[in-house]
Amino acid sequence: MTTTTQRLTLQDFLKLPQIEESPAWEFVAGHVHQKPMPTAHHSILQKRLTAAIDQVDSPYEAFPELRCTLSNNSVVPDITVIHRNRVPSENSPISGAPDWIIEILSPEQSTTKLIAKIQACLEEGTQLGWLIDSTERIVMVLLPDRRLTLLSNGDRLPVLQDIPLVLTVDQVFAWLQPSKPLSDRSSS
Repeated sequence: MTTTTQRLTLQDFLKLPQIEESPAWEFVAGHVHQKPMPTAHHSILQKRLTAAIDQVDSPYEAFPELRCTLSNNSVVPDITVIHRNRVPSENSPISGAPDWIIEILSPEQSTTKLIAKIQACLEEGTQLGWLIDSTERIVMVLLPDRRLTLLSNGDRLPVLQDIPLVLTVDQVFAWLQPSKPLSDRSSS
């Protein structure tokens, strides 16, 4: 992960030409840093969670790596979940905090910095935050005005009220188990 030591304003950051490079750059608490390249586990969880959220009938949409511009920060959550009426008609970032933010911890990332990023979103209207740690096999749940909660094993994960998704921690981490090749499935 690349970080700059130069202090900028949010407006200065948004004018930088490289912020949409892959991986994206973020501006949190006055600091500019580039997100790390995702690992295989990170990509699998991001893909499966986005699909699971979008497959249920709800007024929300899940997006991987979508920039959200807050009052003092510009973040690119691993998964941004927003109400359909907030999807911009123009090809532009989301204005304001996501309704639900999901971060997937990569080996070289700081848990503390990701929690701070989620908290910055909660302070600006995010209703729910998850921080997924595949090494520890836990999901940290952050809600406005509540303590951080650690969920594991068969614990049911909280979702936004209008999303009829039932998912446990075990189900999420089961997505990381290798599946049988197609040739092996037909003979079972």
